[in-house]
Amino acid sequence: MKPFDPKAQLNDVLTSLPPSGIRKLFDIAAGMDGVISLGIGEPDFITPWHIRNAGIHSLEKGRTQYTANAGLKELRAETARYLRRRFGLEYGPENILITVGGSEAIDLTMRAFIRPGDEVIVPQPSFVCYGPLAALAGARPVYVELKPEDGFKLTPDALKAALTPRTKLLVLPFPNNPTGSIMTAAELEAIAEVLRGTDVMVLSDEIYGELTYTEARHVSIASLPGMKERTVIVGGFSKAYAMTGWRLGYAVSPVEVNAALTKLHQYAIMCAPTTSQYAALEALSAGDNDIEEMKREYNYRRRFIVKGFNDLGLNCVMPDGAFYCFPDISSTGLCSDEFCRRLLEEQKIALVPGNAFGRSGEGHVRVSYAYSIEHIKLALAGIQKFLDSLIP
Repeated sequence: MKPFDPKAQLNDVLTSLPPSGIRKLFDIAAGMDGVISLGIGEPDFITPWHIRNAGIHSLEKGRTQYTANAGLKELRAETARYLRRRFGLEYGPENILITVGGSEAIDLTMRAFIRPGDEVIVPQPSFVCYGPLAALAGARPVYVELKPEDGFKLTPDALKAALTPRTKLLVLPFPNNPTGSIMTAAELEAIAEVLRGTDVMVLSDEIYGELTYTEARHVSIASLPGMKERTVIVGGFSKAYAMTGWRLGYAVSPVEVNAALTKLHQYAIMCAPTTSQYAALEALSAGDNDIEEMKREYNYRRRFIVKGFNDLGLNCVMPDGAFYCFPDISSTGLCSDEFCRRLLEEQKIALVPGNAFGRSGEGHVRVSYAYSIEHIKLALAGIQKFLDSLIP
C-alpha cells in the first residue's frame, strides 16, 4: 500500500512561501545566551495600569461570554469617536469591525476583495505579511520598490507604472515598517488622484498612525475627497497602547464592505477576545495621555539611535514615524543577511536584514528603538566593535 504523505496534500501556494525573514535570525538567537536585540517591533512599555485594570475588572464582573461578531457596540462607538478626535475621520459603529489584531483585518480585506488572477500592489520595503496573504487569497502580488531617494515613499509615477486592468487592491503601508517613512497629505493626494476613476481599493495599514514625529499629525488617505468609499483602514492597539499580547485591532470601511468583512470574521473567528475588548474601551476613552508619554520617549530614542548610527559611519536617515530606523550598511561590503548573521554570531546583537521586507531593503537593516536607552547603548557599542573588526 502506498504510504500516505500529508505534506503532499498541503496548499501549493502555502508550501512555496518562505518563512518570515524577521523570524529567521531570531530562531537562531533564541538558542543563544546574552543576546541584545533591537529587532522585534514590540513596545518595551507595559500596558498602562488603568487599561490592564479594565480587563481585570471585566473578568471580575464575569464578562467572559462571546461579544457580538463585530465587537462590543460600545467599543465600536468609542473607536468612531477616537478616529474623529485624533484623525478627523467621520465613521460610525456600523463601519467598524473589531478584529484579532491588525493582522486579521489585513487578511480579511485580502480575502473579501480578491478573485483568482487579481493583482495586489504592495510597496516595499514593507511588513512581511502583505504579499503572502495576497497570494494565499489567489492574487498575484505586484511589488513596487520604494527608493531611498524618494524617502521610501510611494510616488504617483511608480503607482501608475504598476497599475493594470487586473489591479484590485493597493496596500498603503504608512507610517512604514521598516523604514519609518510617512506620507504627507499632499503626497497622499497625488496617489489619490491616480486612483480616482479606477476600481482599485486601498488597504491603508495605519497601525502606527499615532506614532509620528512631525508637526503635522498622521493623515489617512480615507480623509481625502473620493477615497473614503474605496478605503479599508486597518488600525489597532498593539503599538500606540503597548497592547501587543492582547491581540486586538480593527477594520474601518464602508458599510457594505464592513458587512462582508464581518461575515468572514464570523465564520473564521466568531469574535475578538472579550477581555481585550473591555481593556481597549478604556484605552480609547482614557488613553490619550499614555500615547503622548510613550511617544515622547520614542522620539528621544529615535534621535539618540539615529545619531548613534551616523556616528558609527552608517548612514541613517531620520524616520518620521513608527519606531524603526533603517540604516544603510552597504558601506561595509556585506549584504544584509551576512551583516546580521555575523553581528549575531560575533557580538550577540540581533537586527533584522533589510531584505526581509523586500528586495529594495537590501543594503539596510531594520532597527527597532522600542527599547530602553541603556539597551540601545549596549547594542551600539557592540555594533562599533563589529565594524572595527571589519577593518583590515
